[in-house]
Amino acid sequence: MADSAIATWADKAWAPRSAWAGIVEAGQIGAGGTPGVTARTVEGYGLATLIAPEGASAGLADAVGGRLGLTLPATPAASASPTHTILWAGPGQSLLRARDKAGFSDLLAALSPHAAVADQSEARAALTLSGPRIRDALAKGCMVDLHPRAFPIGTVALTSIAYIGVHLWRAEDGPDGPVFEIMVARSMAGSFWSWFSASVAEYGCAVSTGRG
Repeated sequence: MADSAIATWADKAWAPRSAWAGIVEAGQIGAGGTPGVTARTVEGYGLATLIAPEGASAGLADAVGGRLGLTLPATPAASASPTHTILWAGPGQSLLRARDKAGFSDLLAALSPHAAVADQSEARAALTLSGPRIRDALAKGCMVDLHPRAFPIGTVALTSIAYIGVHLWRAEDGPDGPVFEIMVARSMAGSFWSWFSASVAEYGCAVSTGRG
């Protein structure tokens, strides 16, 4: 009996848990009516840092292009397909995100001869943010100019929002307007959501949970 109880506790203790668990709930927050902002949690994705040896980024670029059909960014930009996105993450560094984890370990193994590879899949909390008022909401805490001329589709920024470090990039526009993807350190998910939910309250925000 005791062994069974311990096993049950262990199974629960080590079960995968969303970075947003206990923080984000589906529904609408803030003003009623048609929401000006939409937020969706991104779940179940694979994430890894890629750092090519100095002077050897061409090999990684060829590997990324050959296996994924993506361009390794040398500037603050993103290259995306329906299943993968590769982001600039600083000089000589990139961040690879896969829509799900199926085959992700094999992909990282194939890239490892060309770069230092570190799986970061559980280290970040991610959101997809969109809507006609999303720029206004983010501008309350973001020092980056998000006007479409200054921050076009495919642009990436490593910056802070409300003093919280974020990885922010602009994806293809959606039916309800501009789309921004954002990742924060998992340990800062609660703090970011507290700020974000207050920032979007005046516009209304439809919140949903979903996959990568």
